[in-house]
Amino acid sequence: MKKLFLIIGAPGSGKTTDAQLIAERNPDKVVHYSTGDLLRAEVASGSELGQTIKSYIDNGNLVPLEIVIDTIKKAIEEADREVVLIDGFPRSVEQMEALDQMLKNSGDIQLLGVIEVVVSDETAKERVLGRGRGADDREEVFYNRMKVFKEPLPAIEQFYTAQNKLIKVDGERTIEEIVADIEKIIKEKAQI
Repeated sequence: MKKLFLIIGAPGSGKTTDAQLIAERNPDKVVHYSTGDLLRAEVASGSELGQTIKSYIDNGNLVPLEIVIDTIKKAIEEADREVVLIDGFPRSVEQMEALDQMLKNSGDIQLLGVIEVVVSDETAKERVLGRGRGADDREEVFYNRMKVFKEPLPAIEQFYTAQNKLIKVDGERTIEEIVADIEKIIKEKAQI
């Protein structure tokens, strides 16, 4: 049985870095996948699918649902560790519902928690625009990404709160404090 944790948060919330550090600290038990990295790997492959994904990412828009769900399901099933962290997902009500359906249809994946790394809009903007990664660091793209993140957030929070799976973590603190909190939550819930 794979034990799944989703780590969500605004662009620049630090969710990917947090998840990477937790996986590095627990290499025999935990594997981390960033939804963005899974999709970027497909883009880097140069495939036709990769070109399609690239056009969505470059404009700060969501990649079509069936592509994302299939990519995530494959990554979880092929993971060689018991605990799987996926960050940056779900980012829409449709993604949340499709993931929920995929989990119901899969007898070997259990969602144990959805951890939201909470930061202010100002902190998110400073972090993203200071990264210098390229096309997705332009101010107008940042504002589009924030809008895409925030619009479905209340419904996502409500859905996972109703399942008693949403845990909010203050992302305005030091990375050490944030990672320690998230790691503790994961270890308790996954019993590792």
